[in-house]
Amino acid sequence: MERAAINAPLQGSAADIIKRAMIMMPDALKSTKLKARMLLQVHDELIFEVPGSELEVTEKVVKKTMESAGNLSVPLICDTGSGVNWDEAH
Repeated sequence: MERAAINAPLQGSAADIIKRAMIMMPDALKSTKLKARMLLQVHDELIFEVPGSELEVTEKVVKKTMESAGNLSVPLICDTGSGVNWDEAH
């Protein structure tokens, strides 16, 4: 039971952070005039459709937005990946 007692608050916090990132994302993409579209969330990942010409800039905007979504006393690190499908990007 000890593990469950510790894990539940962490998973709840992670869910809150990803929700906050999802709320912040449309404005972040709009403010940089990117055509990327957020398609879905899978656990702690956000999936986007991005024009190839905007990939590098979009990755930077998404990373910055996701890392700033949590108000933590430690750094929140976000990794990005890209590909023609989720398996390739993962």
